[in-house]
Amino acid sequence: MGGPEAMGLGLGGIAILSAVALLVGAVDAVAGGGGLITVPALVAAGLPPHLAIATNKGQSTFGAASALLAFWRAGLVEPRRARLGFALGFAGSIAGSFLLFLVRPDVLRPVVILLLVGVALFVGLRRGPPRPEARVAPAGALPVAGALALVIGAYDGFFGPGTGTFLIAGYVALLGDSPTRASASAKVVNFASNLAALVLFAWKGAVVWRLALPMAAAQLVGGQLGARLAVKKGDVLVRRAVLLVVLALCAKLARDLWVAG
Repeated sequence: MGGPEAMGLGLGGIAILSAVALLVGAVDAVAGGGGLITVPALVAAGLPPHLAIATNKGQSTFGAASALLAFWRAGLVEPRRARLGFALGFAGSIAGSFLLFLVRPDVLRPVVILLLVGVALFVGLRRGPPRPEARVAPAGALPVAGALALVIGAYDGFFGPGTGTFLIAGYVALLGDSPTRASASAKVVNFASNLAALVLFAWKGAVVWRLALPMAAAQLVGGQLGARLAVKKGDVLVRRAVLLVVLALCAKLARDLWVAG
């Protein structure tokens, strides 16, 4: 389960990775983009990239579940949308994972950068209060929410960077959610797509559980903290966090594209 460097990582190194996971769990609960930090941290710890990605799913799934629970308790998760979003997010992630065998994910980098720039402009320029929200989804909202879950779930299984951020922007732009409620809905799909990918990676024996489990414990705490902070501080915090995550993702993907070229 991983190279000798990863298996030989001492308690100090595992503690550092767990501290990173705690911070990332909080950030990811608010705005998404957690893999931007954890995957490079796991690679720096000595894991090959494919094991780093798999191990990241092993720990991030718990952070998504923790944040989802906190949002649910705060009454920000609409049950019908959640049931549909979970099912289609899970199915989309499975489909996206199998698509990896047919298409190289690197070809998506330029497209994703352009999409993220669009998200940044949308988040940065959006003004005024959100449209009124309803506990029950209006007519037509469920199909749109389902399509978002399926498409972005497939994207997460295939490529991944910015999944939570794209979901938040989609719920705000297409369904009129407030950023905080959009973040809650995004966690449903994020949890489903992470869980689907985790099942596949675990089946292939690619998850380094010696690192994933302590990081998962830290993610559980971080997800709770981040979600509660989002509920308490509201839309301004989520909007600013999303914008920062988008800018960081753009910089990371642009650098990867430059290095690959």
